[in-house]
Amino acid sequence: MPTMTVHTLAVIFGILGNIVSVGVFLSPLPTFYRIYKRKSSEGYKSLPYAVALFSAMMLLYYGSLKPDGFLLITINSFGCFIEVIYLVTFLVYAPKQTKNFTLKLIVLFNLGVCSLVMLLTTFLAKGSKRITIVGWINAAINLAVFAAPMSVMRQVIRTRSVEFMPISLSLALTLNATMWFFYGFFLKDYFIAGPNILGFFLGMIQTSLYIVYKYCIKRTEHDCIHEDTNRVTKLDPVDDVVKDNQPIEMQIV
Repeated sequence: MPTMTVHTLAVIFGILGNIVSVGVFLSPLPTFYRIYKRKSSEGYKSLPYAVALFSAMMLLYYGSLKPDGFLLITINSFGCFIEVIYLVTFLVYAPKQTKNFTLKLIVLFNLGVCSLVMLLTTFLAKGSKRITIVGWINAAINLAVFAAPMSVMRQVIRTRSVEFMPISLSLALTLNATMWFFYGFFLKDYFIAGPNILGFFLGMIQTSLYIVYKYCIKRTEHDCIHEDTNRVTKLDPVDDVVKDNQPIEMQIV
């Protein structure tokens, strides 16, 4: 029986990573369908989608520099395409002030910063040095993207509600980080593997928080309410006896 090579394993995890990442990229579709149906951005923010586009653009650039970066190119090309659709939809239905902010964000952040990085690394670095520089930039971006959900986790702890942290997305992000970690690990690309370690652990923490606040805390609160209800119910007959005896005592007196 032939054994799989390290490169074959990297390709397998890269393909799995592409499949899972497509699901992650498509996860905001219900939100934008709601925006389309109601003809309003409804207070949603454009920043997460601008950041996602920026990350996909930088990873696309990084993949184009690597000899074995085809699987990075495929998924991040799709990512750029779908994030552009999200942002265009947002711009169509956002109010004027939000629309102006989003346009400035896209021009300065997505076009300006990305173009500047590409120009500087093209003229100031060559070969493997350029790949290393762009790799470090991508690692920093990915760490920031993975750390972004910490604000949602803080909100879950504060409100004791998982309304804004769907379990499906948390599980998808955890699985996605796992696939890309092994892809980077087998290729010895630690700029890809490294940030996904943090992504995996943060995904596990999100999933644990969901279980705790969706089931454990909720069940504890329900048990406490049920216990208090039983205590009140048990006291009701005593109260009735006292009320019934009050007229008798008055008659005796």
